[in-house]
Amino acid sequence: MAATANTWDREADLVVLGAGAGGMSCALVAALEGLDVLVLEKSGQVGGTAATSAGTVWIPGNTQSRAAGYDDTAAAAARYLDGLIGAPDGDGLRSAYLATGPVAVDYLRARSAVQFVPCGRHPDYRDMPGAAVTGRALAPQAFDGRLLGRDFARVRPPIPEFMVLGGMMAGKDDIPRLVGRFRSVGNFVYAGRLFLRYLGDRLRHARGTRLVMGNALVARLFHSLRHNGVPILFEAAVQDLVHAGGRVAGVRVEQGGRLLRIGARKGVVIATGGYGHHTALRQRCMPLPTPPFTMACASNTGGGIELGLRHGGTIAPQTQGPGAFWTPVSRTRRADGSEGLFPHLSLDRAKPGLIAVNVAGRRFVNEADSYHDFVQAMYASHHAGVPAMPAWLVCEADFVRRYGLGNVHPGTTRLAPLERAGYLRTAPTIEALAAKLGIDGTALAATVERYNTLARSGHDADFGKGSSALNRFNGDPAQRPNPCLRPIERGPFVAVAVWPAEIGTSTGLRTDADGRVLDAEGRAIAGLYACGNDMASIMLGTYPGPGTTLGPALTFGYRVAMHAAGRDPLYPSRQEARP
Repeated sequence: MAATANTWDREADLVVLGAGAGGMSCALVAALEGLDVLVLEKSGQVGGTAATSAGTVWIPGNTQSRAAGYDDTAAAAARYLDGLIGAPDGDGLRSAYLATGPVAVDYLRARSAVQFVPCGRHPDYRDMPGAAVTGRALAPQAFDGRLLGRDFARVRPPIPEFMVLGGMMAGKDDIPRLVGRFRSVGNFVYAGRLFLRYLGDRLRHARGTRLVMGNALVARLFHSLRHNGVPILFEAAVQDLVHAGGRVAGVRVEQGGRLLRIGARKGVVIATGGYGHHTALRQRCMPLPTPPFTMACASNTGGGIELGLRHGGTIAPQTQGPGAFWTPVSRTRRADGSEGLFPHLSLDRAKPGLIAVNVAGRRFVNEADSYHDFVQAMYASHHAGVPAMPAWLVCEADFVRRYGLGNVHPGTTRLAPLERAGYLRTAPTIEALAAKLGIDGTALAATVERYNTLARSGHDADFGKGSSALNRFNGDPAQRPNPCLRPIERGPFVAVAVWPAEIGTSTGLRTDADGRVLDAEGRAIAGLYACGNDMASIMLGTYPGPGTTLGPALTFGYRVAMHAAGRDPLYPSRQEARP
């Protein structure tokens, strides 16, 4: 039966499926452009995987960084992406992203509570022509969750591994001041203020309300949606799309045991977060062996991509790289007995005095390279016949005291409880440690001896640890001449296992530059859009810098909204008729 106004239980101009960063940015911009918007969220909270992320967005040429004195251009970023991806920008999505990203961020800054600050020095992840050391990364401003009132509970919390004292968020800049709180009066006062704020929060809330990183980003988006009167239906599971008049005209959704038909006059936006928990899509789109772990939000079950495929959309995993953006993770045991994952992003692998080895006890990677490249090397080792799943991060106990290791905070000296819990292994000698890891002791000892020789010279001739701007940025500047190299020679020695996992999926529905889902012939499906991780990544399996997923999520969410509203995304004050 053809759908008509009489058959809808509810109508809106734009119906957005998913309240993650991409979906909420799209909904917010559409509302600001005068559209009647409805967001359908499958779970009971906003934020999706973005809520548990670092929250950084990669926006080359952004206004905030240039105003702070960090010069950058879209042309330089285009040269970098062309070299990194190695494929032409035939569909124009990369150029659209680079042209629109700064405009989208400025638009949100001017018209909403979504505010960013320049990260300053935060290098791109590869040293290549066009790469930048400063100016491309933006971080969300910290946000006071108390502004949300009771709806603060609707913001998905960070993973427990990213909180201290059972519920206090700490950003990367907070960590050295908290760890060194007794080293200076300034650090002590800073840490004291955070602790006192947190103690006050816990009298009223289940966790701290000082939000940073990805939690700040999604809370700012949510706050702006509330301010603009955009409704979110929670626990709303979309069952199917509805067609009428040759276009996608609405959705069928189940909420609270009721089946609703919701009309979408301008279109439906698929922004459900990707396929992190969809077994069949993982096996189809990811390399083998399919990684058993994911950092994706539990509600990212691939339903949005399935909807798109069912209604004529396409994916092309063979052209979209390894199917995901990777990070090595270690397995944790949480206070409630459940298993968690700690992503080894930037705090330990680049520091001096740590190596990663495979099952043969050999190094296989520049440990200080990006988390994505680290996992790519794990797969390369595996496919070369030497499994690295898990791989082992090996260091001295003194390294753990100085820098921490995964879920073990800096300053920790009592490692026995962590070993009893199964998180790490310790031994007085390298050979004894190898025995605990099931690795040949002679091979591991030879690897450590070779590494120590290189560390004393200050030059890693084998893998280049410390050779790139990213390596040095995450190293220890006090270690000379190479901030990433120090011998591993005094026991006890420590090892923790790391496994491949994704922080976001990259294979998604093919779209045009305005987020319109394309069919097998490359034609736009009328009334159907996608953004976020449900949209095929423009990076084609590469990871250029910090914020590779969130930058495009916000940018293309903005472009989708502008297209639905009939606006030119590069000149948002101009209205134009668009198909």
